[in-house]
Amino acid sequence: MAKFNKDSIGGTLTVVVLLSLICSLIVAGSAVLLKPTQEEQKQLDKQKNILSVAGLLQADTKKGDIKDIYAKNIEPKIVDLATGEYVEGITNFDAKTAIKDPAQSIAINPEDDQAGLKVRAKYAEVYLVKGTDGKVNQIVLPFYGTGLWSVMYGFVSVQPDGNTIKGITYYEQGETPGLGGEIENPRWQQNFVGKKLQNESGESAIRIAKGASADKDHGIDALSGATLTSKGVDGSFKYWFGANGFGPYLAKLKAGAN
Repeated sequence: MAKFNKDSIGGTLTVVVLLSLICSLIVAGSAVLLKPTQEEQKQLDKQKNILSVAGLLQADTKKGDIKDIYAKNIEPKIVDLATGEYVEGITNFDAKTAIKDPAQSIAINPEDDQAGLKVRAKYAEVYLVKGTDGKVNQIVLPFYGTGLWSVMYGFVSVQPDGNTIKGITYYEQGETPGLGGEIENPRWQQNFVGKKLQNESGESAIRIAKGASADKDHGIDALSGATLTSKGVDGSFKYWFGANGFGPYLAKLKAGAN
């Protein structure tokens, strides 16, 4: 039997292949084992951001309490964006996954695509926030759109009238730090509080531009030095809170149908 020579070219390649195989198995095994933990953390971060925009997360809130606060105060609902009606029977909905499935998504007409999405899910998950009396006192809606460098994901909380903003937050974005990244600055986000998503005709009306704050109902001044990011935020609001986004749902909220 020939002796294995690890110093030969063949021996070296064999060692490299074996080490690569072992490392691949370790990495694959770790990924499988860690996936439940990663999914749990992802869900916890989502709940944290929803509670934050709803004003239910305090500075001293412990990580272990987030699940309990969420379960006590938040009721998730799935909305058919085309009709504004709640949809039953859909569980574990994820918009990022849905847009990859032709059966769960629709292409957006370019002329309507202010947020630069190209495609969106047919449904959206919204979050009813209930007070101590069990009544809904605000609704948290997800929205997102393309900025200068990234897709910017956020939540907006509205009063039960389906129009008055109670708060917004951006939780995932890759804009320029100190410029477009300031969309995560609470001081800038505070400018949205009390603004109206739509005008009296039910059209999306939030406007983000230089000097726009002169419009006390709908205007927010753009971020300094971040024109394209500000335009991306403006487009996100125009799309998601107009007729092609949450418009039908907001109309039902205003009418007291939901």
